[in-house]
Amino acid sequence: MSSQPGLNKEYRGPAYSTSALASPDDLESGTAPDSIPSKLELDNDDVVAQQSRFRAASTVTMTPELFEKLYLSPKTAVAGDLRQRFANPTPLALAGHILCICPLGCNLIGWKGSGGSGAASTGGYVFVGGLLLFTAGLLEFFLGNTFPFVVFCAFAGFWFSFAATLIPSFNAYGAYAASSESAASGISTQGFEASFGFYLLFWTVFVMILLVCSLRTNFCFFFLFFTLEFCFICLTVGYFRLSEASAVSGSKLVQAGGGFALACGLTGFYIFLSLMLVAVDFPYLLPVGDISHLMVGYQERRQNTN
Repeated sequence: MSSQPGLNKEYRGPAYSTSALASPDDLESGTAPDSIPSKLELDNDDVVAQQSRFRAASTVTMTPELFEKLYLSPKTAVAGDLRQRFANPTPLALAGHILCICPLGCNLIGWKGSGGSGAASTGGYVFVGGLLLFTAGLLEFFLGNTFPFVVFCAFAGFWFSFAATLIPSFNAYGAYAASSESAASGISTQGFEASFGFYLLFWTVFVMILLVCSLRTNFCFFFLFFTLEFCFICLTVGYFRLSEASAVSGSKLVQAGGGFALACGLTGFYIFLSLMLVAVDFPYLLPVGDISHLMVGYQERRQNTN
């Protein structure tokens, strides 16, 4: 048909049935009878149908429950459609966190002879925990998700700082060692343990604030912060007890903190799995226990009042 005149022009007449044939002159002039089909017209109809389906798919509105599950944050109105154009960075942040806190928890407990404050995983704290959380946090910033942006970037800073404490070149514990002893001895001095305890203390306060805010998300995310809060409480008190030469009670509290850290990491694994199942449209999904409806948001209450 490509050798016949007129077929290089797109036919824009009305829809036709396929019960008869038309001459090339009729197709070129656009005066084909109602019973005449045009191949170009049928192709054009197929393109229009595909475009309609694409527009419908790109304008799907997520329910608040699904949004909260995907982004671990209550749904808020933001300008633009970046959330529909780009991937969800939340699983990336969870991956960075759980792949660091689970090994650290095992090290703090002391399983299989492990210990040393998890120094063997220092590289992971930098390039997995810190880097992945920081990257995901920046992406959450551009998507307009304030709560996960703050959480991810803050804990990226925690993993970076924790790694720096364990890296000898930062001299974090070496500064407390006596001049006649090796730098490594400074990690068990009263000055270092008390100072590190204060650092953990204010992280405890910070996590408490996040715990309260997580009441607007889901039960799993709330439980993650709940276990993390008790992890910091145990570690804070444990390091203070160690600085007071109470080695037995201090070590037990540090081990308890490791247990809560491991529970936090396992909860994160569950949330990570639930998000990845949604990402691949798996036929069976895991519940995360939406609790955002238990507390009506401030803006929603104002709208209901007005």
